[in-house]
Amino acid sequence: MCASCEHSQVASIIVAEARSSDFIQSLERGLAVINSFSREHTRQTLSEVASRTGLTRATARRILLTLADLGYVHQDGRDFQLTPRVLDLGYSFLSSFHVVELAQSSMERLVDEVRESSSMSVLDGAEIVYVARVPTTRIMTIALALGSRLPAYPTSMGRVLLAGLDDAELDDYIGRTRFEMLTPHTVVDPKAFRAVIEKTRVDGFTLVDQELEEGVRSIAAPILNGRGEVIAAVNVSCHASRVDVRRMLDDFRPKLLVTAAEISDRAGALRI
Repeated sequence: MCASCEHSQVASIIVAEARSSDFIQSLERGLAVINSFSREHTRQTLSEVASRTGLTRATARRILLTLADLGYVHQDGRDFQLTPRVLDLGYSFLSSFHVVELAQSSMERLVDEVRESSSMSVLDGAEIVYVARVPTTRIMTIALALGSRLPAYPTSMGRVLLAGLDDAELDDYIGRTRFEMLTPHTVVDPKAFRAVIEKTRVDGFTLVDQELEEGVRSIAAPILNGRGEVIAAVNVSCHASRVDVRRMLDDFRPKLLVTAAEISDRAGALRI
């Protein structure tokens, strides 16, 4: 769904810049090969992997065969594809990020109350990554799952997470981001976007009205640790035809803020 943000680090793996003497380039290349697979590219040939990573065919071949030997890649003739063992890499994070476990019951209650889906995400560079999701039976146009990535700037959770950055980090993000007009509603002017983030900091939540995709509204609040740092974001998303902005502010917002506060209190108690 988000072709513009699909593993952008893969295409720029070979970068002429100073590296620490401790930097292991072979590990970087191996991760780039894994990240070259996606929903759109579930099966790839050696040439396709080499092209998407910027690696030579010889290097890509050695990495693919090593990953196959380790059980992370399966080879079927000329094609390669990832195996379920790759999930172990992501599970290592989810099992160590205790906020997900702490949030589950509160998010389930929130979904029961508002009858719309709720998700949790963390910031990873210029993108948000979904780490928890409690769906409803309602049909949404955006298909999201754990590990799904979206650009931060047009999403409610992304803006909440960006609001948790210090000014220098936020300025750096805005300076590096190419704001695309994803819908007629998307905020793309850097100064206007910064104002939106400043307002999010003051309000303690943000609502995004059809900026990522036409017909989709979402409202998000931050999850804080015991030091008051933003460590995650939780949201409620819905279709614009079902829920208007006033109801999201009057009905969803109080319930969302209670949920975020509960999760933050638990995270603070565990000193996360």
